[in-house]
Amino acid sequence: MTEMSKSYADALFSLALETNTVFETLMTLKAMRDGLYGTEGALDLLASPSIPKDERCAVLEKAFGDVRPEHVLSFVGVLVQHGHIRELNDCVEAYTALHDEHSRLSTAYVTSAVELTKAEQAALTEKLGKKLGRTIHLECSVDPTLLGGLVVNVDGKVIDGSLKHKLQEIKEVMTK
Repeated sequence: MTEMSKSYADALFSLALETNTVFETLMTLKAMRDGLYGTEGALDLLASPSIPKDERCAVLEKAFGDVRPEHVLSFVGVLVQHGHIRELNDCVEAYTALHDEHSRLSTAYVTSAVELTKAEQAALTEKLGKKLGRTIHLECSVDPTLLGGLVVNVDGKVIDGSLKHKLQEIKEVMTK
């Protein structure tokens, strides 16, 4: 993520705070990004210096003219006008991080030896939420090489409760 995309995201986030549309802005921004990235040639067209800026903005307006809140369309239009439309995905990631921090949301990336049941996921979500004082969203994956237990990565912290890790610790103690 570039400093430029962070600056753009900061500006959009400030506007969303002022208009009390932080979540709506996020959803609309993601929808526009998905639409542009999912349409073959759309980014190339909007980034093309051979097409006048006003024509590129007109195409954007025609495709997304009815989006709400309107400042999201204006934001993407600014990216087009300044030749930074290819930074859109980074801007969305930076805005998402600002949204999540503002809303006290964290994503916990959980890797377990076997698939967690819904009840186990709910219990883990609750326990992490209480420990961190945040709302937790789980992203679960399975890695059978862990042998047992799980590894949680949340907010830059790693909690390794895997059997593989514990066995490695025992091995290190025994070889000293």
